[in-house]
Amino acid sequence: MASSTPDKTTTPADVAFAQDAFKRLKGEIHKVIVGQDEVVDQMLLAMFARGHALVVGVPGLAKTLLISTIARTLSLDFSRIQFTPDLMPSDITGTEVIEENRATGHRELRFVQGPIFANVVLADEINRTPPKTQAALLEAMQERQVTMGGLKHDLPRPFFVLATQNPIEQEGTYPLPEAQLDRFMFQIRIAYPSLEEETEIIRRASEKSTVQLDAVLSADDMDRVSKMVEHHPVTDHVIAYALRLVRATRINEPMDNQGERPRLVSEYLSWGAGPRASEYLVLAARAKALLNGDPMATVEHVKAVARPVLRHRILTNFNAEADRITTDAIVDDLVENTPVDGMHQRDRKQVDAVMRS
Repeated sequence: MASSTPDKTTTPADVAFAQDAFKRLKGEIHKVIVGQDEVVDQMLLAMFARGHALVVGVPGLAKTLLISTIARTLSLDFSRIQFTPDLMPSDITGTEVIEENRATGHRELRFVQGPIFANVVLADEINRTPPKTQAALLEAMQERQVTMGGLKHDLPRPFFVLATQNPIEQEGTYPLPEAQLDRFMFQIRIAYPSLEEETEIIRRASEKSTVQLDAVLSADDMDRVSKMVEHHPVTDHVIAYALRLVRATRINEPMDNQGERPRLVSEYLSWGAGPRASEYLVLAARAKALLNGDPMATVEHVKAVARPVLRHRILTNFNAEADRITTDAIVDDLVENTPVDGMHQRDRKQVDAVMRS
């Protein structure tokens, strides 16, 4: 079977290092964060794959605490930006000031860096600020640089934007445009804690300020694991499956002779995912495999990351809103009914039944 792995691939020692780093990070994070295992995993997956993440949840679910806790477990610079309606682009990127050179007596412009110049940037309540200010993040997130006065200023490496958004308060908010949503590798949704978890949260409430967190990974360690993610083996078979998932969402495009489009996709989508979704599905699957200690990315790893990669890249129509069909339900239907090996799911079930008889 053909492999789409670069010349340099991961070794068993690399896999062991990455898996150990992942476990140590989770151990430190859970000193503060109760439960939310899937959310923590997805956040770290995105960061190890050099991606940005948008965290969506109602108030009080520790979105901000989670991100700040992750930053404390890494030897990285951390910056928090509270997005408000009066925030200006220069409040994020920085600005030029006139400064007098005491040696020459001449005045000159000097660039003063904004809070975007950090390794981990928490963009808190990103939908609270107008599009002009939201757009200030676009170049930084995509190009890892800021342009001011015609000069480019490189952002520190590594660089992650971890944004939060409240899904229920829509008064006075500015929904993120699709172009900016697409730059987030994952959209991560935080649910309410279970009864046991909420009980433990209350028990720990008085201990938050006394918890000591160790910085278990350096910037060099993060960069090392990120390079492993890029080189972790994945076969053409897995890439083909990821492509089938994404291309099936494009309702105005043909199905490439691969059977019927899943029912929920056909009935409830108005727009499908773009090529960046395919790229991130494969990259996230590589990260999932590496951090799980698996020797290569498989179809199961692609399925495991389909929700956070696709849920913010597909647009539902009016029928979906009327029938209360969520993007997660559509992604689940897509995963369940997309052929893994080019064979339609119904045919595969029939073959499996024959083989078992």
